[in-house]
Amino acid sequence: MGTSATANGGVSFWYSAIGLPDSRPPLDGSTEVDVAVVGGGYTGLWTAYYLKQADPSLRVAVLEQRFCGYGASGRNGGWLYNGFAGRGVFAKQYGKPRAVAMQQAMNASVDEVLRVCDAERIDADQVKGGVLEVAYTPAQVERLDAFVAGEHAYGETEVERLTAAEASSRIAVSGVLGGSWTPHGARIQPAKLVRGLAEAAERLGVRIYEGTTVTEIVPSVGAAPARAVTDHGTVSARYVLRCTEGFTANLRGEKRSWLPMNSSMIVTAPLPASFWDSVGWAGREMLGDFAHAYMYAQRTADDRIALGGRGVPYRFGSRTDNDGSTAAKTIDQLTEILTRFFPAARGVAIDHAWSGVLGVPRDWCSTVALDHASGLGWAGGYVGSGVTTTNLAARTLRDLVRGEATDLTDLPWVDHKVRRWEPEPFRWIGVHGMYAAYHFADRQERGGRAATSPVAKVADVISGRH
Repeated sequence: MGTSATANGGVSFWYSAIGLPDSRPPLDGSTEVDVAVVGGGYTGLWTAYYLKQADPSLRVAVLEQRFCGYGASGRNGGWLYNGFAGRGVFAKQYGKPRAVAMQQAMNASVDEVLRVCDAERIDADQVKGGVLEVAYTPAQVERLDAFVAGEHAYGETEVERLTAAEASSRIAVSGVLGGSWTPHGARIQPAKLVRGLAEAAERLGVRIYEGTTVTEIVPSVGAAPARAVTDHGTVSARYVLRCTEGFTANLRGEKRSWLPMNSSMIVTAPLPASFWDSVGWAGREMLGDFAHAYMYAQRTADDRIALGGRGVPYRFGSRTDNDGSTAAKTIDQLTEILTRFFPAARGVAIDHAWSGVLGVPRDWCSTVALDHASGLGWAGGYVGSGVTTTNLAARTLRDLVRGEATDLTDLPWVDHKVRRWEPEPFRWIGVHGMYAAYHFADRQERGGRAATSPVAKVADVISGRH
């Protein structure tokens, strides 16, 4: 196809639309605080925000390597929705009622983010249009039906099974055979949300240090406090909270904790009214599908389509990217999905392409934890569902730091333990093999296979996802 993008990398389209932020000053020598938060993305900023709200006397510092929102928080697909990583595993290990409680907490978290945006006057282009997921092969219909049945089994009765006509009346995806819709989802502009959240935290008195790289997190020993060691000094604190998500592997001793998986996006030029007249999408729903190598998309506030999926899923040695540059092959793959879904978009300019990293634990389950003895806590491993989950994680960390037993601290992901990833080259071979299998299975199913490909089922088992 040979598709190219007008802009490639540069962090993300979201930042090109609003401009990169002015840098806040770095840490100026060693200091002491009550809580040091490592990472200035959604998790770290939400955590700092809620801690200062709960106890204004707390000294809270955020330490960020580049600028707030440089990572996945400023590059994601803008899906503020109620999905999270690990529900099935949590149900098996801790009982279905606790997994149901976490699902309900995630539903409420969508509205909590929107509530804070309203209270703090954060304009993030938010529209609560729900999530529409479509099936366009018989095998995907099989998974659609299983998905809807599963959601209902967890009490998610608001999830609707849509006919082809009902799905098309929302968004006219070419060849759609059916779909599902849930109200628990909203479109956001990711960079606008992270910018507004950082400003809200600062208004409460949170100190944010940018351009400050944390190289090691050291636990408390005896009378010595926990420490975040940086290139500008050491921050000592009663608690050091690791909120580094896809960049966790850069910390000493964390190379195999969470795998930094890459996801890529493209965004079109603004599309004319005639396109939207034919496609619809008036509700601004989030759009996804039931492919194994799934896609995700939104209609932006300025009438573009922003669409993402997996490109090069993983770099050898858990390396992370610098500025989001995206391979031409990945741009072609995403453009092919765009035009397969919307033939009327064929030939439209691709204005920007970019990539980012997300954190993947070995069992694909997100976690939040705090060890009072060592003073160390963490949250993450969102597996691409972090926009909402970060908010729930932050409120849970707040309660844990304050030593409060609440409904949030009783959720099953708190203190969930997971083994580390395999050493290289096994994890590189495994991840690339898994996605090769998923792409092969998708091609089989688009070619006419009526049921889910056994290749995908084997990949699920090997990956640890099921």
